[in-house]
Amino acid sequence: MLRTRVVTALVAVSVVGAALFMLPPRIWGLAMLVVAAGGAHEWALLVGLRGRTPLLLVAGTVLVALALLFAPSFEFARGWPEGIVLAVCGGAALFWIAIAPLWVIRRWRTSSRLLMACLGALVLVGAWLALVELQARSPWLVLAAFAVVWIADTAAYFAGHAFGRSKLASQVSPGKTWEGAYGALIAVVAYSLLLVPFARAAGFSSPIDAWTIAAWIAFAAVVTAVSIVGDLFESLLKRQAGVKDSGHLLPGHGGILDRLDAQLAALPFLAVAAQLFLMKAHA
Repeated sequence: MLRTRVVTALVAVSVVGAALFMLPPRIWGLAMLVVAAGGAHEWALLVGLRGRTPLLLVAGTVLVALALLFAPSFEFARGWPEGIVLAVCGGAALFWIAIAPLWVIRRWRTSSRLLMACLGALVLVGAWLALVELQARSPWLVLAAFAVVWIADTAAYFAGHAFGRSKLASQVSPGKTWEGAYGALIAVVAYSLLLVPFARAAGFSSPIDAWTIAAWIAFAAVVTAVSIVGDLFESLLKRQAGVKDSGHLLPGHGGILDRLDAQLAALPFLAVAAQLFLMKAHA
């Protein structure tokens, strides 16, 4: 099992890494749309859609994304206009910060398949658009965004194993602890401080003073918390569906949502921040 996990991870990282730096934004968007479509199918099954209805969610997600990429009215070139990014990613971010935490705490269960399908489309398209927007600005921004979640996950794992005593959400994900969450927060804050010297190169044009750095640290803390919520929310969906994994597309790792649950929540926040605070490079 370990060998399978390692091989799958190496292949996935190699393929995605090469695509990230070699593909132009629109083709990158199409490549990531394949991933989003797989995630949409898994989401549909988790929320109880059966028969041909999962394909409707997949088709809806794909059609919305294709319209955003190719319809002249959405003005995609090297990224989208500010209003589109704020509307789509902002809508997804609002769900993750205002609704998803309560959903996890209260372990809500809804019988509305339409509501859950619409919610799936929102979070998947929001994360997909964020990936495309960040790559259009710079592939390094995508790596920096992924690193936030990787660092948080790794730090939470080791801190939880070393110090974990208090359960974070025992009825949703018994393995997670508050100590692990604190470890993730500390690690991501440290990582955010390491990124400060690269702010100018990334397009940040405002003065970099103590207040700016404090705001950046606070934002990193929020993104860390939201990534944990994303992980817990997907765990809740799996628990309510009575399954261990969201799918079986990634040997040794489960499904797409199993690997990207935290990114689904974190990416829209990072894309909104890039839109508001980083200048776009001219093509």
